[in-house]
Amino acid sequence: MPISDSFTSYQDGLTGPICDGFDITPADATDLSDVTRAVMVGSAGDLAVVLKNGSTLTLPSLAPGVIYPVRVRRVLETGTTAAGIKGLF
Repeated sequence: MPISDSFTSYQDGLTGPICDGFDITPADATDLSDVTRAVMVGSAGDLAVVLKNGSTLTLPSLAPGVIYPVRVRRVLETGTTAAGIKGLF
């Protein structure tokens, strides 16, 4: 039996549920393939990022399994101690 999706005709938006995600490997010089709606880490630590607008920021002491609504275009290797990083959109 095929899976049903009652909301298939609705357009995705920033206030709706997360519909996709990808693994993130931190890199100091490479942007992500997509700007995130949110990020999540698998193990606690700091996350050094370049935000959508180009500013840099270190998010300290992120807890694993928490969805952080941050529009990120790059996760920096330098300054990032968290692991298992996921980009969500």
